Amino acid sequence: MHILQTEIKYIPGVGPKRAEILQKELDVFTLGDLLRWYPYRYIDRTRMYYVHEIDQSQAYIQLKGKITAFETFGEGRKRRLVAHFTDGTGFVDLVWFQGVRFIEGKYKLNQEYIVFGKPSLFNGKWNIPHPEIDPFMDESDRPEGLMAMYNTTEKMKNHYLNSKAMQKIMENAFGLIKEPLPESLSPDVVKLAKLMPFHEAVENIHFPKSPLLLRDAEFRLKFEELFYIQLSIVRYASDRKSKLKGILFPKVGDYLNSFYKKKLPFPLTNAQKRVIREIRKDTASGKQMNRLLQGDVGSGKTMVAIMCMLIALDNGFQSCLMAPTEILAAQHYETFTQMLSGMGVKVALLTGSTKKKEREEIHAGLLSGKVNILIGTHALIEDVVQFRNLGFVVIDEQHRFGVVQRARLWEKSKQPPHMLVMTATPIPRSLALTIYGDLDISVMDEMPSGRQPVSTHIIYPLERERVYSLIRAQVKEGHQAFVIYPLVEQGDNDENMAAVEERERLQNEVFPNLKVGLLHGRMRPDEKETVMRKFRDMEYQVLVSTSVVEVGVDVPNATVMVVEGANRFGLAQLHQFRGRVGRGSAQSYCLLIPETSDAAENERLLAMESTTDGFVLAEQDLNQRGPGEFLGTRQSGYANLRLANLTDVHLIEKARHYAEQVFENDPNLTASEHQLMLDALNHFWPSAEGDLS
Repeated sequence: MHILQTEIKYIPGVGPKRAEILQKELDVFTLGDLLRWYPYRYIDRTRMYYVHEIDQSQAYIQLKGKITAFETFGEGRKRRLVAHFTDGTGFVDLVWFQGVRFIEGKYKLNQEYIVFGKPSLFNGKWNIPHPEIDPFMDESDRPEGLMAMYNTTEKMKNHYLNSKAMQKIMENAFGLIKEPLPESLSPDVVKLAKLMPFHEAVENIHFPKSPLLLRDAEFRLKFEELFYIQLSIVRYASDRKSKLKGILFPKVGDYLNSFYKKKLPFPLTNAQKRVIREIRKDTASGKQMNRLLQGDVGSGKTMVAIMCMLIALDNGFQSCLMAPTEILAAQHYETFTQMLSGMGVKVALLTGSTKKKEREEIHAGLLSGKVNILIGTHALIEDVVQFRNLGFVVIDEQHRFGVVQRARLWEKSKQPPHMLVMTATPIPRSLALTIYGDLDISVMDEMPSGRQPVSTHIIYPLERERVYSLIRAQVKEGHQAFVIYPLVEQGDNDENMAAVEERERLQNEVFPNLKVGLLHGRMRPDEKETVMRKFRDMEYQVLVSTSVVEVGVDVPNATVMVVEGANRFGLAQLHQFRGRVGRGSAQSYCLLIPETSDAAENERLLAMESTTDGFVLAEQDLNQRGPGEFLGTRQSGYANLRLANLTDVHLIEKARHYAEQVFENDPNLTASEHQLMLDALNHFWPSAEGDLS
């Protein structure tokens, strides 16, 4: 057994009880797991600041001095503790908003401490909120250089497993390692990518001898994480393509030609034409198509789907479209039936609400081939739903569906059907390379002519009455409005505005002569469907909602989108909200109301006023908020990212390049120098059967 497989309890300083805590809190079971629990920050012990040196350029500082007095301000939840701290050159306030009783008894007056934290200016005075404080040690006892700091949980701290204890345990773990740690990357990759050796990188990530060595160590370990994601993607894509031969669509026939000449309601954009050409090429190649179609709300993705389904029909194959909600499925059904009327194309709708008799007729029509296009929700993947010859599958808003659901759609056909995955969430290129690395990506970056851009403005809380006036004016002209809130209901101590309470206020006090509906995620699916249908049918003039409306029904009559607490949402999400209006020909408005009037806090929102380009906003969101905004939930493999950042396009591309090179030369990783790489790959991403899309 290699040293890395050593159980955590056998590392000096851990033992059975602490091992149990580390397993539960950090998923650390072995010495190898522990070494991958990387520090989140480093303190430069070589630099000690004086209070009089503090300025706004410093992110974190370290001070040596004494606490001269404690003061408590406020009551209840607003209570805070302030310690007056000095080093003889000036005073700085140490401030705590939580754990006040514990802090007061922990530190003594006029005793020397080392204080570490982030300075901020409040009412003209410097303070350090929630600082880290340690007793002062003699120079000879203090560690030199960069000291690693480790994230710990409350449970860990209760068992005296704070950052200091983790440093000591890490030292003990390294004391057990008598030989260099094994290198999983092949010598070629290490040399060509100019990487620090693995053992040296791990040692310098925990005990950096200099900032330069720390930088090289981080680069090496980030590269490795991204390399194994990219190798997984390359292996998976190759495995799928080698096994799957595609259904051939060799011709374009009467259905598509007739639709194009007689039924097309408006000229196709250049982006639509380009995407249809790409799909035509895929479906005539003999290989199974697996394509992601990205495009803003209203860019014409549905029209592309219709035309591609007609190509399938021209070649004798059925198609289906799966949508995440009944109301979206019904909306697609109405669009398809209206567009294809008089063409002899049978379109059916199958959802959880479909009556038994109608359901049986649809099942029979699918088996006989009488039903050409099936639109529905999760009901499509039930075992009883069988097609005669399914050839083309469209998945709308793919992130709403899991791996198993998509795989079950594939099983509906003797030969895997062509797959078109559509999303209205613009995904930055760097993230698309990682999440959808095995898919061909098409981008619709052009809107149909005749649409007016949505007029977007930041409106501060004190100006809210202007918003209400605009809504009244728009309703008077026959239009409707959305009002979005960040919460469903107000918590006991929550000062943030919530949908349930605000809907009552808007109905009773602000719009007593209008009908105000309510929509939120805690409602049953059928209740949500009913509310959206009533709004679409103009039974409500105003719809109060939470973010559940982000992917919702098309209401061309809605011209006002108000987002309360706009600072709580990501730019990509705000862009999705904005896409709910501006669907018709009338001028539409998106009004963002942040929680405060602080211009600095709301600076991020200015991007919404300056651009309607979803991809520009998505890039900004990725840089500011990370990949969670797009991923929603962490997928297998991505949980293994401890250091790497999915915003680092250059490093992702570098890792991709070397992963492709390795795979090209040795697709099964059978060469002796790739044995440890294969083991690491299978450990990192256990099966090539996983789904990255």
